[in-house]
Amino acid sequence: MRWVVAFVFMAVLGGAVPAWAAPAPEPLCTMKDSRIGELSGLVSDGSRLYAINDGGSKVQVFVLGRDCKVQKVLTDRTDPFDVEDLARTPDGRLWLSDTGDNQKGRLTVALLEMSPEGKVTLRRLTYPDGQHDTEALIMDKAGTPYLITKDILGEARVYRPSGPLTSPGPTTMEKVGTVKIATTDTQGGPVGSIGSVLVTGGASMPDGSAVALRTYTDAYVYAAPDGDVLAALQRNPVRIPLPGEKQGEAIAFDPDGTLISGSEGVGQPLRTVRGAAALAASAAPTSDGTSATSAGGGGGSPDGGGVPVLPAAGIAVAVVGLGWFGFSRLRRRRG
Repeated sequence: MRWVVAFVFMAVLGGAVPAWAAPAPEPLCTMKDSRIGELSGLVSDGSRLYAINDGGSKVQVFVLGRDCKVQKVLTDRTDPFDVEDLARTPDGRLWLSDTGDNQKGRLTVALLEMSPEGKVTLRRLTYPDGQHDTEALIMDKAGTPYLITKDILGEARVYRPSGPLTSPGPTTMEKVGTVKIATTDTQGGPVGSIGSVLVTGGASMPDGSAVALRTYTDAYVYAAPDGDVLAALQRNPVRIPLPGEKQGEAIAFDPDGTLISGSEGVGQPLRTVRGAAALAASAAPTSDGTSATSAGGGGGSPDGGGVPVLPAAGIAVAVVGLGWFGFSRLRRRRG
């Protein structure tokens, strides 16, 4: 039954599209520390890496060398619900995206702002249109957070705060766009071809010149020459296949534009793609803000509209697929 549903999804979503010419990922190091068995978020300052686990009962950020060995752990007793992604602003603050919600039951989500000394400030957020499961956070160079949802229909929604963040909040968010992702034939992930449309992580260059989204199987890198995240997500991305990752959720940029990816599981490698940010500059922007299918996904309309990814029949198939998929049971979560 599993392969039948996966095949139907593949057919409805139009099958794979070719990636732009991109280098194959190269091993950087191997995550052997058992304390980081559910790697979900990753950032880099060029010499060190910062990593978080999925979920957890306290805030922990692991500071790693380029050999994947833990140098220190930043810890706070704040009890998160379901941390999914990590970002870093130029002032050295770390932002943990406590936005996972497989059961679609949270009244609020949160960003956890961690100072360089490890002190956490809670900033609650609410969506304007109901609950969403979100695993990707992108911070622009001005410190504005963008949350990108994990949507099984291949059309991720983009939200940002409607005003200044408050503590503890909540601050209401606004929907500012969508990103459409088509299926690919890249192998990997825990759920077959469906995983190629599920957004599991986000990243931005320290100078804001490029942003990236990833699925379980591929990374999409968007040029952002003016630092505008929303405008970047409307451009043609470069698709970079990340084959063979067991449960790929982590994505980051080195300051030189190297892309770093990682998967859950002790013994899994971190891998790099050199020059990934520069490749995005070669992808032409769309003229009308619609889906960038030639690059395997991306694109969206600022008002969240645009052409649906699935026709009506496809939506019906997707609903059936959801029943099989048991999407809320894909990951281990509390509550």
